[in-house]
Amino acid sequence: MIYQGSCHCGDVAFEAEGEIGPVVDCNCSYCSRKGTLLWFIARDKFRLKTSEDAITTYHFNKHVIDHQFCKRCGCQAFGFGVDPQGNKMTAINVRCVEGVDLDALKRIHYDGRSA
Repeated sequence: MIYQGSCHCGDVAFEAEGEIGPVVDCNCSYCSRKGTLLWFIARDKFRLKTSEDAITTYHFNKHVIDHQFCKRCGCQAFGFGVDPQGNKMTAINVRCVEGVDLDALKRIHYDGRSA
């Protein structure tokens, strides 16, 4: 299935291909403050539909994740990183995906605060 998503103001829009399975609910200092619920897919299953000029990047801690967010509204719809096997991944904030029933999703709690 192909899902559509965007930031709050719509300057950053994307589509993602796959099935939304369990989402990661991370308790690291960043994710807990932003309230993200993350769906991980291969980078080649993600397509940005708007200009990269609307996006800025934030790094913290080990600088291994490119936290991408809208320059205008500040919403973080996705980020880029690499999985433990070295594959390029996209972490999509499912709260920014259209038509997703958040209450129906299984959540995997990840202790990012201790990682």
